[in-house]
Amino acid sequence: MKKAVCIISGGMDSAVSAALTKAEGFGIIAVHFNYGQRTEGKEKECFRLLAEDLEASDRYEIDLPFFTQIGASALTDPSIEVPTGGIEPGVPVTYVPFRNGIFLSIAAAIAEKHGAEAIVIGVVEEDSSGYPDCRESYIRAMERAIDLGTRAETKIAIKMPLVHLKKSEIVSTALELGVDLGHTWSCYREEEEACGVCDSCRLRLEGFRKAGVEDPIPYRRVES
Repeated sequence: MKKAVCIISGGMDSAVSAALTKAEGFGIIAVHFNYGQRTEGKEKECFRLLAEDLEASDRYEIDLPFFTQIGASALTDPSIEVPTGGIEPGVPVTYVPFRNGIFLSIAAAIAEKHGAEAIVIGVVEEDSSGYPDCRESYIRAMERAIDLGTRAETKIAIKMPLVHLKKSEIVSTALELGVDLGHTWSCYREEEEACGVCDSCRLRLEGFRKAGVEDPIPYRRVES
């Protein structure tokens, strides 16, 4: 069976990306990164549930503690507040410097080890928080760099099946595939009840609203 290394954060986008990959006939190698993010425990819990749902053949939980040493992001530096006033233009303070580049580099090492044909990442360019490392052009550049930095016989494609979808389309796709969205978490701030007001919660809730279905995870409050 052809194999794909799926980077699974525990969020909705990576869960749907991995489910689409499984539906294409790939065996799933599930990879999760703990990098000192505020909701690390909840994301890890969701990753484990999703890996079970996907029947992943191999599972990696990799600790990257240096992200907190670098800081410069509201997700990894507790002195920087996560914004709750609504999505604004530009790169937000929740951007973690070069996070996806580092994730993809590690995923490439795992893919080469297992002889996998693909790395799958759930980046979304058109309906996201404005992160520069979620752009298709950037991911394609990383694909080229990985090709140059691996053995000649190693051929790894980076798949980003959601990159041009809206959140509502991602919700609809999840429902079509039977993805348990109760096993996903998107909130940047809280682990028991999603805050409902950070950028990630707002995007997720708007996606569910436009898709015409109710989000199964609990929320502390929801802004209209």
